[in-house]
Amino acid sequence: MTGPIYNRVALIGLGLIASSMAHAMKKWGLAGSIAGYARTTETRAAALEIGFCDAVFDTAAAAVEGADLVVLAVPVGAMSAVAAEIGPHLKPGATVTDVGSVKQAVVEAVAPHIPEGVDFVPGHPLAGTEHSGPHSGFATLFQNRWHILVPGSARPEAVARLRALWEAMGANVDEMDAAHHDLVLAVTSHTPHLIAYTMVGVADHLSRITESEVIKYSAAGFRDFTRIAASDPTMWRDVFLTNKEATLDILGRFTEELFVLQRAIRMGDGQLLFDYFTRTRAIRRGIIEAGQDTAAPDFGRTKPDKG
Repeated sequence: MTGPIYNRVALIGLGLIASSMAHAMKKWGLAGSIAGYARTTETRAAALEIGFCDAVFDTAAAAVEGADLVVLAVPVGAMSAVAAEIGPHLKPGATVTDVGSVKQAVVEAVAPHIPEGVDFVPGHPLAGTEHSGPHSGFATLFQNRWHILVPGSARPEAVARLRALWEAMGANVDEMDAAHHDLVLAVTSHTPHLIAYTMVGVADHLSRITESEVIKYSAAGFRDFTRIAASDPTMWRDVFLTNKEATLDILGRFTEELFVLQRAIRMGDGQLLFDYFTRTRAIRRGIIEAGQDTAAPDFGRTKPDKG
């Protein structure tokens, strides 16, 4: 790397993804300076204390002044209002991107507020943890994870520059249109999250199982549902409200598959169950072979140090 990819980057929203981007850009010298904005004074103070922003502003409009890259890292439901605020203050030739989990709704919310001469390249990093807030970020979050770009009508050179940034932060970059992105993510992320929330909710409402038993015996699959279900509630509320059609489509298909398995269990059809589980096991192997998870015992979790 001969120098920064962007001279000035503005991060609007300073949670897990934005703070991880900032740590990565600082670690590998990808930005000349990083400005930030967050809604609360506590988050703004934390960003300065941690040091991943060089300057923090109390309005989004002030943060984007002179920025070559603006990253919208706010909940999808807040995108329209933020875009309307920053639109008149964007530097000609700048690029605006986002890190939202849905894309069609973001395009509809943001694009009308982007002025002529500014490129809008929606994006989605397929990386995260169950933690949120400015203290949760770390530089290697995007290593060997996928980042999806939706180029739309943006200039090819603007897309290439943004791609270079994500690749320099360790991500694999792919491109697709907004509608296809939303369908893919409904399968790989959105519906699984909804199922996880539901299963944890079932346990919460099942009076014959005590809360202490749920916690004590959660080393079974339930534990991994709780990790997913601990994700940021504001973000996931907005995901389901803005990716409604694709999520309902996949949820309907899930329900149909569930009925097939339900009937097989009721009828004692062991062959159907065995064949079904064999096919799904192959998908798990594919994920491990693609480097998107580990086959290590206990899902690669490290044991706490008892010393």
